[in-house]
Parts: sequence; C-alpha cells; structure tokens
Amino acid sequence: MTRPTLAAFAALFTLAAGAAAAEPVTATLRAPLAEPIRVIAGGAAFQCQAGACVAAQPGSRTFAASTCRDLAKAVGPIAAFELSPKALDARKLEQCNAGLAAPERVAHR
Repeated sequence: MTRPTLAAFAALFTLAAGAAAAEPVTATLRAPLAEPIRVIAGGAAFQCQAGACVAAQPGSRTFAASTCRDLAKAVGPIAAFELSPKALDARKLEQCNAGLAAPERVAHR
C-alpha cells in the first residue's frame, strides 16, 4: 500500500473507533431516584436521575458486570445495563444486584 492509502485507512479506522466509543452506557434502575446523582464507575461518569443512569462518554472498561455492581451499590438495583446493541444477560444482572438493598436516596413508591 502507498502512504496516502495507509493514511486514508488509518483515518477511517480512527473515525470508526470514535463512533463506537460515542455510544452511551445506560443503566435502567428498578426504582426511581429521589434526586439526581453523579456516580463514577468503570472509568466513566454516570449521570443518574429518575429511573436511569447514563455514561455519555464511556471508557473501554465501562460496559462490564463489575461496573454494573459498582453503580448498583450507589443507586440501588439495576433492571438493565446496556451498550447498544449489547446488554448484560440475566445471570450477570443477578450478580450485579446480589445482596443489595435499595439505598435511602431511592424514592419509595
């Protein structure tokens, strides 16, 4: 390959990688929060309000069961943890929420 071809390929690869990283990681909560909260988990800042937490700029380790667990410790049980089109399966969600009680900042129904 020539240098211009390699440069074009590298630029295309960089754009594709940047587009993939732009997808947010989203956690749907089992119970809504009483007030907004910001949580750092998996190397990303999650903005949480009402019934969801979103990491708009996730890192390479943000979409992981361990991140789900860290987030759940702060906001309570999580119903879904997704990086479109991927989502944690039922077994990993169960591990994410194992032994958690809803924190006091979760609104009671």
